[in-house]
Amino acid sequence: MSDSPIDRAAPRKAPKPEVTKIAGRELKPATLMMGHGYDPTLSEGSLKPPIFLTSTFAFESAAAGKHHFEGITGKRPGGADGLVYSRFNGPNQEILEDRLGIWDGAEDALSFSSGMTAICVLMLAYAAQGDVIVHSGPLYAASEGFVAKVLSKFGVTYIDFPAGATREQLDAVMDRAKTQADEQGGKVCMVYLESPGNPTNALVDVEAVRDARNAAFGTDGPPIAIDNTFLGPLWQRPLDQGADIVVYSLTKYVGGHSDLVAGSIAGAKKWMNPVRALRNTMGGICDPNTAWMLLRSLETVELRMQRAGENAAKVCEFLASHPKVEGLGYLGMIKDARQQDIYDRHCQGAGSTFSLLLKGGEAECFAFLDALKIAKLAVSLGGTETLASHPASMTHLSVAEGRRAELGIGDNLVRISIGIEDPDDLIADFEQALEQV
Repeated sequence: MSDSPIDRAAPRKAPKPEVTKIAGRELKPATLMMGHGYDPTLSEGSLKPPIFLTSTFAFESAAAGKHHFEGITGKRPGGADGLVYSRFNGPNQEILEDRLGIWDGAEDALSFSSGMTAICVLMLAYAAQGDVIVHSGPLYAASEGFVAKVLSKFGVTYIDFPAGATREQLDAVMDRAKTQADEQGGKVCMVYLESPGNPTNALVDVEAVRDARNAAFGTDGPPIAIDNTFLGPLWQRPLDQGADIVVYSLTKYVGGHSDLVAGSIAGAKKWMNPVRALRNTMGGICDPNTAWMLLRSLETVELRMQRAGENAAKVCEFLASHPKVEGLGYLGMIKDARQQDIYDRHCQGAGSTFSLLLKGGEAECFAFLDALKIAKLAVSLGGTETLASHPASMTHLSVAEGRRAELGIGDNLVRISIGIEDPDDLIADFEQALEQV
């Protein structure tokens, strides 16, 4: 009987060292997405990583198993040194997390089963009874609801401020938060931002928030976390402006094909470690198949976002002059000087998701949405296809009516996420839909 192919196989090679520079030149993220964190020689030469569908991993020895669990449980600093159990880590997730960190210049990253899982576990890892969360507004409705309705059950309160707040306003907010925390016997545990805000595209001055946080609490004060879903990872790098943790719904631009749900956070290891420990306990890690799909998506994220951004600029140029359009919340056409200043300092592009304000109200928006032929009437954003929705009656319906008005989420607002279709076709679609209003 002949030897099996495995018996005849050559000895396995050692993993190749990572190449991140050539002739002293740092490789760009778009290049690193094609192979960073993965060596084909460790997986039978497979060009792409296999999907590792396993619940657990075999230890090379009992001593190694003890060593891994000492890291997982915190008895030894540094965390796990290898693969342990799929609630903690896995090959696909670790490759994904390595690559996500590259885009934002982050030391470490964690993947989750959804963007809201990432946000909830992040906040739970830092909040305790009596603590105060300072946050910008508007936030995604589920994010705001988690702070106001869920964390409040456990004695965590909040103070919010408008997205465009100045340094003076932010100083006052930090002082109020300190006083409130002292009265409750807690601390200010986190400053949570969303910029651009959903769905208005209102920008937060991250640099001013950083300076206000440092002035009030010192550089070792509460972490500044920011939801970067609308512009990341291509058009904004908040860690460069002073944020400590960047948050994503990977469902959106990073996934980019409207075929998965996932989330992530990234930042320095000291900020990630408490969240990793809670994720190890609660679960919520991204599954291996979704992680593999995200690795596929990261290879084209730059191309997709560039095309969508170019399309959005052309579509908004048409919409801005239409007689039935009252206004646009598009970052390429900012009218407010304060917002323009933030944009110039923080952003590398205007994005492709914006708010369209129609003359009228809900009835006019519904007529427009129902008449669309190419754009899909669906929530979410950042996919290859163009999507349109009515936040006041859909994604932000759970926000109190008065709060919606305060945040600028009116009945005449339609949120549009431009895809990678032909821009002239999209313009024709919007033109005929507006005729029905």
